[in-house]
Amino acid sequence: MSSRFRHPARGADGAGDLDGLRRKDSRRWGARPHARVVTGAPITPPELTRRDAARQKFGLTDDRPVLVMTGGSQGSLAMNRLIADWLRDGGVANAHLIWATGRGTYQEFAHHHLPPDVTVVPFLDPMADAWAVADLCVARAGMMTLAELCAWGIPSVLVPLPTAAADHQRHNAEAMAAAGASVVLEQAGLTAQHLGDTLTALLADAPRRTAMATAARMRGKPDAAQVIAERCEALIGPGGSQ
Repeated sequence: MSSRFRHPARGADGAGDLDGLRRKDSRRWGARPHARVVTGAPITPPELTRRDAARQKFGLTDDRPVLVMTGGSQGSLAMNRLIADWLRDGGVANAHLIWATGRGTYQEFAHHHLPPDVTVVPFLDPMADAWAVADLCVARAGMMTLAELCAWGIPSVLVPLPTAAADHQRHNAEAMAAAGASVVLEQAGLTAQHLGDTLTALLADAPRRTAMATAARMRGKPDAAQVIAERCEALIGPGGSQ
């Protein structure tokens, strides 16, 4: 993917927000200020009505908060091992954990599957079921993940991928933290105890999670796909596809 389309993810909510870029970068990439439209990333809009069915799917019958862990579409071995170490040390005692490991490393962590307390899956499909029940998420800081977290209004602990091109995940995560929607933990030097202490504190602090959720939701653009389509049609004009 070219840098022209990668860097705008610094808007941290998947907005492709060029306003956050330096003017010289905007000129270099050929962006015309008068033509900018901040749309958001095209995601499936949240379906809040699926919450009850999703809770039944995951066997959630009590009022303990739900933590969702995802390392992205392919999973994150580093994050998976931190979560596994946290569990071995007695973590997530007062919460449910829904943990998507990624298909490549699922077998290494499948033995932690003890539903409904700990649900370990290689991949969450549809992801919306997890978002519908999530009270907190620990994740990487890619554009699409953040777009969905904001649209659903889910507070998060973000561990940016340190090898991401141009360090864009760190920029994403910092913007989310500045908005009050996320806590950022750098992977370098991160221990299971530090991660676990951060998650445990947030899981026990419902008012703080509520404030973070509100901040995330304010950044959300759940109708981005529709806006993009309408904008394209407007630019093409009548008969433009012929």
